[in-house]
Amino acid sequence: MIEAAVDSYLRHVSIERGLATNTVAAYRRDLTMYAAWLEDVPVTEPRGITAAHISAFVRFLGTRGESPLTAASIARVLSTVRGWHRFLLEEALVDVDVAHETKPPKLAMRLPKAISIDEVTALLAATDGDDVLQLRDKALLELLYATGARVSEVVSLNVDDVLAEVLDEEMVRLTGKGDKQRIVPVGSYARAAVNAYVVRARPTLSGRGKATPALFLGVRGQRVSRQNAWLIIRAAAERAGLTVPVSPHTLRHSFATHLLAGGADVRVVQELLGHSSVATTQIYTLVTVDTLRDMYTTAHPRAR
Repeated sequence: MIEAAVDSYLRHVSIERGLATNTVAAYRRDLTMYAAWLEDVPVTEPRGITAAHISAFVRFLGTRGESPLTAASIARVLSTVRGWHRFLLEEALVDVDVAHETKPPKLAMRLPKAISIDEVTALLAATDGDDVLQLRDKALLELLYATGARVSEVVSLNVDDVLAEVLDEEMVRLTGKGDKQRIVPVGSYARAAVNAYVVRARPTLSGRGKATPALFLGVRGQRVSRQNAWLIIRAAAERAGLTVPVSPHTLRHSFATHLLAGGADVRVVQELLGHSSVATTQIYTLVTVDTLRDMYTTAHPRAR
């Protein structure tokens, strides 16, 4: 009964709410873990679940012997569980939402880890060259930094998505979470890099595999995956001699931080990032405030 209710919820969020495939997969992992825990209790049907069970499950996540979850991960799993219980109530499979009152553990304030403009410049310079993979890597990294896109949004682009828009209109249409689309400007450096890759490198890579509309291709002509993109960026960071961890999201964080430090309005940055709430974007303002404070302390004669 619980397994069937989980499957119904996953179909609901996938088809009716149109959530991204990666999001649905994360929900599936969370609810599979929850269902397995309930089976051990044992609880065999949704009406048997109580608020005490939810609280006990949250404690289990943080204390389990094999890799206890962090507060942030517990909060994510609990969000999934609460969504499932709301669905059960909406579908009249239960009479009360027993998860409604359960609060996630408090999270420590974690500021996004951006790198400096000089470090971004060094990272991008590490992809210089005329080899087909260097041209591809340059276009990939330039586009990520120019748009602040999620890596999944960039690797899912097709050639037709960018040929007219990026090269002619200086904009790109990105499809984010929940299949929401947004238009983001693309600067001249990224446009030049994408143009060089499409003209001089992509045909070679495309000839190594089956025909695909994907913009960014791997060595065998297949679409570059998120994992491939992570490895490409890590390799570029090593060549650039960067001593800080760098991931695809680092470029997204840096994009937002550098825009705000340059005077961009937080609402504009919200739109560019595709955040549904400005509160999510405002965390980047804390980063710039910290930078200003450090500069003041260092430069002002009476700061200390």
